[in-house]
Amino acid sequence: MLSFHKAELSDAATIAELVNTAYRGETSRAGWTTEANLLDGLRITTPEVATLIKRDDAFVLVGVLRDQVVASIACERLENTAKFGLIAVKPTLQNKGYGREMIQAAEAITLREWRVAGFFMSVITLRTELIAFYERLGFERSGQFEDFPENPALWQPKVDALALEYLVKMTRR
Repeated sequence: MLSFHKAELSDAATIAELVNTAYRGETSRAGWTTEANLLDGLRITTPEVATLIKRDDAFVLVGVLRDQVVASIACERLENTAKFGLIAVKPTLQNKGYGREMIQAAEAITLREWRVAGFFMSVITLRTELIAFYERLGFERSGQFEDFPENPALWQPKVDALALEYLVKMTRR
């Protein structure tokens, strides 16, 4: 079981490395969340993580196992909802329930501190196994899509027509 704390600026580089190794490059292939077949480059930089950590309307939650940061999730408050992103677990520790723990912890904290009415995230539409995982956690496909953002300085798509779909989970209806 993980222990959790909100990230501090000193955690930014560790979080960026974790997220990048969980999603991109050869190291990500040790886990099932890899995007290595879809994208080259980085997912996020240390300064971008630091910016999130500094915001008053956001935080990054880290999961710690044996004094090592092994999981993360970014939470941003947008009106009465929480947007989740940077959901990552160290590739060699995936399939052990840590991703589920991170999401459940983020839901509990944002409900308690922000009293949100629900949560949302965006997922690459080709990531069917990841979408199925989130659906098992109660998220629903919204049918709302957007083009995958371009950022050639950080990442380069390997396939055409990448798109994101929003997944939502309401806490009260």
